Amino acid sequence: MEYVEARRDAIEEHLREVLGRVEPPALREKLEQSTLAGGKRVRPTLAVLCCEAAGGEGEAALDYAVGVELVHNASLVVDDIIDRSELRRGEPSAWAAHGYGPAIVASDGLLGEAFALFSDDARALETAADSLVELGQGEATELVDRPSNEAEYMELARRKTGALFRASAELGAIAADADPDTVDAFGEYAERVGVAFQLRDDVLDVTAETDALGKPAGTDEEMDRPSVLRVTDRSVEEVNALADAESDAALAALDDAALEDGQAREYMAQLATFVVERER
Repeated sequence: MEYVEARRDAIEEHLREVLGRVEPPALREKLEQSTLAGGKRVRPTLAVLCCEAAGGEGEAALDYAVGVELVHNASLVVDDIIDRSELRRGEPSAWAAHGYGPAIVASDGLLGEAFALFSDDARALETAADSLVELGQGEATELVDRPSNEAEYMELARRKTGALFRASAELGAIAADADPDTVDAFGEYAERVGVAFQLRDDVLDVTAETDALGKPAGTDEEMDRPSVLRVTDRSVEEVNALADAESDAALAALDDAALEDGQAREYMAQLATFVVERER
């Protein structure tokens, strides 16, 4: 879809510009290696599209979009250390390529650059900070609190994955100076998309092959990490149905936003379907 690809290209270009300004050069190299190796760029694209769907110009959301992608990549660096995963997007993970110390420094550097991009607006800064708190709570729950039933796991998924999706959408709406109700509706939509994304991730971890997935498959069981399949007695088919229900709820929230039909809204609807059908 040319419309979406044009926005992804703009995000990629701005991402390279932001990272190109990082000092010292040794840190810049680590951040570029952690961030530019690929990825779907779902979260930053969502930020730009939400800005446009709310009546703004996509360029107004580019800083926030790149900031979200930096936060996401910072969390992946830490995830790979925790999981001892040597692959990320088919390439050596940051710690596997450079060691634990440089990988942690890279993660910290990504967060610092991200929050510099959010700092021009108090609402944006608060939104980003809230999502990082939720993300940290989700990681802590996964490692320490260990959800033992479906309700606890769904809360983990909301924090671990849904929160950053929510922030992406809300930041896009904030960039368009949308009203609070629209910001909230976009956030609800995106959080549901994020939870559906996480549920599908759990399924792919047990059904996909490593080469197709771009990261090691079977990690949840190997690392004794909670997933909805391990915490509950649900089958793969039942979890896929659960993800479909979250996707449907996301579409309902999008309808509540009462947006005019357009390419941005069309893609937002398609995204809610894509996250439950993807194979990697």
